[in-house]
Amino acid sequence: MIHIDYNNCRIEFIRDDITNQAVDAIVNAANTSLAGGGGFDGAIHRRGGSAIMRETSEKYPNGCPTGSAVASSAGHLNAKFVFHAVGPRWKGGTAGESDLLRAAYRTCLELAVQHGCQSIAFPSISTGIYGYPIQQAAPLAIQTVVEFLREHEVSIQLVRFCLFSDADLEVYTDVLNGIKQNLSS
Repeated sequence: MIHIDYNNCRIEFIRDDITNQAVDAIVNAANTSLAGGGGFDGAIHRRGGSAIMRETSEKYPNGCPTGSAVASSAGHLNAKFVFHAVGPRWKGGTAGESDLLRAAYRTCLELAVQHGCQSIAFPSISTGIYGYPIQQAAPLAIQTVVEFLREHEVSIQLVRFCLFSDADLEVYTDVLNGIKQNLSS
């Protein structure tokens, strides 16, 4: 595990299954219909149980737009909430993908504050089947979290990035090491 303490919050980077995290909120890299799917989305729905899908269908019948997120209970997961974040599909970087990705992370952090969460676990949103290059997504994710923590007095004490592979963890670690000297608690 790699971490940095910033503004009374620990930002961690680990290689682990996000469904194993004991945090207040787990972020699901969802699709716009909130209909479940593959990757982390499928794993969260399988492990959390059918109650999550029922709740999102009832509360959000029109789904969730790209760049946003919605909250549900966490079912059988070791969390209180699941924040279903819809990141952008990579279209070459010319379709506003960076703004949409930032907005998805930021909305999850806003939901964490609204729901009184002290801890949140993120996957690397959009870097799987949505094809967003992780070398470009990682800096946006980390910068968005740091900016949010800098701009707001929040109760969030832990932001954890749960990464799929050693290679993904290395990318996030390299980004963190590159900005560490610019951060001061």
